[in-house]
Amino acid sequence: MDPKVNKALISFLVILSFLAGVVGGIGGISIVATSPTLQKSLGISSGNGTLSIAATGKVENISVKEDSVVVDSVKKVSPAVVSVIFSKDVQVINPFSFFGGQQTTTQNQQGGGSGFIVTSDGLIATNKHVAGIDGAKYSVITQDGKKYDAKVLSLDPISDFAILKIEAKNLPTVEFGNSDDLDVGQRVIAIGNALGEFQNTVTVGVLSGKERSITASDAGGTSSETLDGLLQIDAAINEGNSGGPLMNIKGQVIGVNTATAAKSTAEGLGFAIPINTLKVAVDSAAKTGKIVRPYLGVRYQMIDSKTAAIKGMKEVRGVLVVGDPTRNMPAVQKDSPADKAGIEEGDVILKINNDTIENGRTLVGLLSKYAPDQEITIRVLRGTDEKDLKVKLTAYPS
Repeated sequence: MDPKVNKALISFLVILSFLAGVVGGIGGISIVATSPTLQKSLGISSGNGTLSIAATGKVENISVKEDSVVVDSVKKVSPAVVSVIFSKDVQVINPFSFFGGQQTTTQNQQGGGSGFIVTSDGLIATNKHVAGIDGAKYSVITQDGKKYDAKVLSLDPISDFAILKIEAKNLPTVEFGNSDDLDVGQRVIAIGNALGEFQNTVTVGVLSGKERSITASDAGGTSSETLDGLLQIDAAINEGNSGGPLMNIKGQVIGVNTATAAKSTAEGLGFAIPINTLKVAVDSAAKTGKIVRPYLGVRYQMIDSKTAAIKGMKEVRGVLVVGDPTRNMPAVQKDSPADKAGIEEGDVILKINNDTIENGRTLVGLLSKYAPDQEITIRVLRGTDEKDLKVKLTAYPS
């Protein structure tokens, strides 16, 4: 075919298609303009001789019900969370008296904390600083409002932990999780008796850090205790929350809320004892009525990257056996199992049997797997040499 003829034919078809589109468009507009029913169904309105497409089509109101894992977790654990109340008579000296001289009066002091039920027959976990007040009488209030007299069954010799006992049956209990498997940044939930007044207050945050060491003081500043291997959280922990459970989003207890930084010092800085370091203590209290802990007899700090470099270590693992001369605390207690096995200040404890001490696996946690009178093998780094030492554990001195 002649190229000129072919080009003319193509041009004709393009023009014809354009004209057909224009005619079809005008026809379609005419039909819509004369059909109110069609306009309504298409969301088109007419007025003043013009057509306009509505700015919005069909609007639906959707109600979203929050049925999150946090809500489910709180519902699961709350029935087993309790308020712990203490009452104590104290002698107060009044220097002013109408009869001259000093006058002594008796006043009743009250306070409270939190706890959670670990056995259906009435064992309750809480903090030692809540349950360890000399001469105090204790009671427990459950979520359903029932009040029970409570007895201090046992105080943990190495951590801020205690077990109370109430006489009851068929109580709701918590489920323990695995605090060794926690990841920094994961969601955590705390429940407790905030300010000793607001029962089962829920706060939510994230796990901010692990293996923290702090020196915690009581509210009056009269006593303090060094706590190691703690979980750091940013969920609000207030006075009265102490002893309550820290949970994961599965509703499993992963820790015991124990301390918070002074509000004048920092915000969002709370601490909890990992539940794995307490499982053996709970088991021993349930079986024997007291908390029995294996005792090694060393003071230590976790190895960090700086210490690892000084020690010539290729990996950051283990704990450094070190004393605290400012508080007259030796690195190795005299006549302790560690002393008898030959552990020395400056040693790095790397392993307990086949378990390496590393992130998420603490010395206290690994030791808690064993009972007094058991023999274990401890691997230490001394200088550039690694040594295996046999250690026979004893019960923690009371």
